[in-house]
Amino acid sequence: MTTTRLTAAQAMMRWLSVQMIEPSSSEAEGQGDPERFIEGVWAIFGHGNVAGIGEALHGIGDALPTWRGQNEQTMAHAAIAYAKTKKRRRAHAVTSSIGPGSTNMVTAAALAHVNRLPVLFLCGDVFANRRPDPVLQQIEDFDDGTVSANDCFRPVVRYFDRIQRPEHLLTALPRALRVMTDPANCGPVCLAFCQDVQAEAFDWPESFFAPKVWRIRRPEPDPVEVAEVAALIRAARAPVIVSGGGVIYSGAEADLAAFAARHNIPYAETQAGKGANAAADTRNFGSPGVTGSDCANALSARADLVIGVGTRFQDFTTGSWTAFTNPERQLVSINLHGYDANKHGATGLVGDAKACLAKLTAALGDHRAPAFDAGSRLDWLAAVEAVTAAREAPNALPSDAQVIGAVQRVATEATVVMCAAGTMPGALQVLWQSAAGGYHMEYGYSCMGYEVAGAMGIKLAAPKKEVICFVGDGSYMMANSELATAVMRRIPFTVVLTDNRGYGCINRLQQQCGGAEFNNLYKDSNVAVQPEIDFVAHAAAMGAHAEKAADIAELEAMIVDARSRDVPSVIVIETEALTGAGAGGSWWDVAVPQAGGPERLEAARESYNARRQMQRICD
Repeated sequence: MTTTRLTAAQAMMRWLSVQMIEPSSSEAEGQGDPERFIEGVWAIFGHGNVAGIGEALHGIGDALPTWRGQNEQTMAHAAIAYAKTKKRRRAHAVTSSIGPGSTNMVTAAALAHVNRLPVLFLCGDVFANRRPDPVLQQIEDFDDGTVSANDCFRPVVRYFDRIQRPEHLLTALPRALRVMTDPANCGPVCLAFCQDVQAEAFDWPESFFAPKVWRIRRPEPDPVEVAEVAALIRAARAPVIVSGGGVIYSGAEADLAAFAARHNIPYAETQAGKGANAAADTRNFGSPGVTGSDCANALSARADLVIGVGTRFQDFTTGSWTAFTNPERQLVSINLHGYDANKHGATGLVGDAKACLAKLTAALGDHRAPAFDAGSRLDWLAAVEAVTAAREAPNALPSDAQVIGAVQRVATEATVVMCAAGTMPGALQVLWQSAAGGYHMEYGYSCMGYEVAGAMGIKLAAPKKEVICFVGDGSYMMANSELATAVMRRIPFTVVLTDNRGYGCINRLQQQCGGAEFNNLYKDSNVAVQPEIDFVAHAAAMGAHAEKAADIAELEAMIVDARSRDVPSVIVIETEALTGAGAGGSWWDVAVPQAGGPERLEAARESYNARRQMQRICD
């Protein structure tokens, strides 16, 4: 057997550099030769990874590029956004040192896990030989000598392994890639890499470094399940489809639209599924649930059969299980994983979305569902146009809906809008009229601080797209440092920063739940001086092109101007904090205190109790 002597870290990087992914016929860029699955490694070095992993990354050079980030969490967010944009067919690795570098990434790992997205976390760990224990930043468990800070990753990754001997990589690395390329179990992987082991030499079989092409399977559904679901669709008088993110990852966007047209079934798109098909499709009724359109929620309320395709049926999608109120309602769930396919008493159809839709189409033949109210969709579009129109009263700040309207009016087929937390995710879901592929929302974890780094990741994955990042002042303050990274690497995108002087979204929720305005807007916080933050100066200090829009008209012009730049553009606009989307929506289950407090809490509790009576959790 021919062997090669390398350190464990060198062997890891060499192995990763030759792991390829089979092209997908559903992707325009997928025609041709296999490409590297792990495109590169985001890195912030410290004493737990600089000597081992750092040296190995330097040595491998462009065969596995290294990119420097500003914060461990946000560089991981960029990796996640990249993987999401690439429909899980490409991924990045992220490496940090032992201690705070690693634990900074736990939030990002949870985000990737909830959203079922592949990221490889390479975390420095304690010494396997324990000679210098406790090392700097080492967490000591008084009762368990095997624990390190990296054990925090266990509940938030799909696969966890601790590399305590070089030869552990011979099994750990293939397991990691198996998880990341598995369509049903896809998610983040953490390899906690003991820092002394990174530097240890080992005689590796040369065969270990032979290039490997990974294939993302397309599991076929069980014929009995297909027949059962087809029978339910044939019997339904008012079916509706809920299109989720799994439709996009399957490459089944056109298949879903064709299925809806052939069988005359209207559909709504979840946050993860929005943009799979253009809003202009006459059977696309917008979004369901808490941040749903009136027309989609009306269809959902009447539906006697709800057909979920690639959705987890998250509480925002279901209106906390109050959206589907027809007493005769039945639930079908088409999903790759039995865990998701059989939630809430659903009739499950386990398989790839594209494959399942094809089998169902064959089983249904020329069947068409009864007519539905197509006019309600046009009424809804008129309502959207009204709330997003550029009405400017003297001395009045614009609403978030009007900001969305400004971007919508200058958007093109190449525009991708993105966000993650605060007011804008709900407002965008209910109001934004997306082109196909024009929407990117991290709403599985709804993580404040994802926005700027995520926009950079999207642009890296889709350089020909115009990426527009909506971010509130609260999320911007949490994490903005990757703006400097984007400037240094000349990665252009546009940030629309809405400044309502605090956490306006949660301030409204606080009041809806009967609470007083407290600790959300700066004016209601325990501060000696109300802050006057110059976001333009701050963004400009990191090298971005930054300016403030005085009104909606200026905002529109500035977005168009930003298209000519090779650095990020930050456009700040002040908005009012009281109005949400201004249209659409349904109830969200947020518990209201049962006792104590003033009359407003009692009224909120009474309303809460009434809504809870509408919930249908499991049938």
